[in-house]
Amino acid sequence: MADKRAWFITGAGRGMGVDIAQAALAAGHAVVATGRNTDAVADALGEADDLLVVELDITSLVSAEAAVQAAVDGFGRIDVLVNNAGNFYAGFFEELTPEQIERSLTTNLVGPMNVTRAVLPVMRKQRSGNVVTITSTAGIVGQEFCSAYAAAKFGVEGWMESLRFEVDPFGIHTTIVEPGFFRTELLEKESTAYAERSIDDYAERTAQTRPAWEAMSGKQGGDPAKLAKGLVTVVDQERTPLRLGRRRRRGRDRRAEGQRTARTGRCLPRPVVVARAVLTH
Repeated sequence: MADKRAWFITGAGRGMGVDIAQAALAAGHAVVATGRNTDAVADALGEADDLLVVELDITSLVSAEAAVQAAVDGFGRIDVLVNNAGNFYAGFFEELTPEQIERSLTTNLVGPMNVTRAVLPVMRKQRSGNVVTITSTAGIVGQEFCSAYAAAKFGVEGWMESLRFEVDPFGIHTTIVEPGFFRTELLEKESTAYAERSIDDYAERTAQTRPAWEAMSGKQGGDPAKLAKGLVTVVDQERTPLRLGRRRRRGRDRRAEGQRTARTGRCLPRPVVVARAVLTH
């Protein structure tokens, strides 16, 4: 087993966050499990010697800084950050209100930035760490009814890819996880909201598309527990890959690695991607 490390996981009260926390604990790591409702997090994970439950609202930088301080007070360090918390505003762009678009961007893009901003000073001091952010295939390919979600996830992809070059000199690695359809709780009412407006030109397609999304909840093909175990295995490598998911953009990743090599004169070790299959099924 790899050395015991401290994992900081957002959205750990339900869905994939629970699976990731359980997998990290099972692998012998310490886990800071965070969420807005600490009772829900505690109920989902139970009790464990190396588990610390901390309140966190990712949309607030102040909350993120307080949660990070609690983690450091509890375990002395943060080795792995998993930006997992998110929501899904579904609907055609024109039918989503500006307020819904803003809420989507605040949670899915600014939220991970807030938590990462709070964690990075700890990792820089350590001169080590892994920042993992869960994105989506919606961050690779857009599709109708997902414009707000895709806007946030495409933004996360660009931010994380750029952040890699900024923090690599400090021994901090970044990994983007792009899962396909997994049986998480994202499509349940607690995480999904539909467009508030109704426009006649979209009415027929909305009437067909929304029930299809609702019927998909809990029936997705991917096993989140298997993904979580695979993620822990990958993060326990000496150097993690930039991207994990259904469609690793190898050409783009090679160009990114080439930019780093050209700028620094150093060759980055090519990551060995293990457990890739479990991130796609």
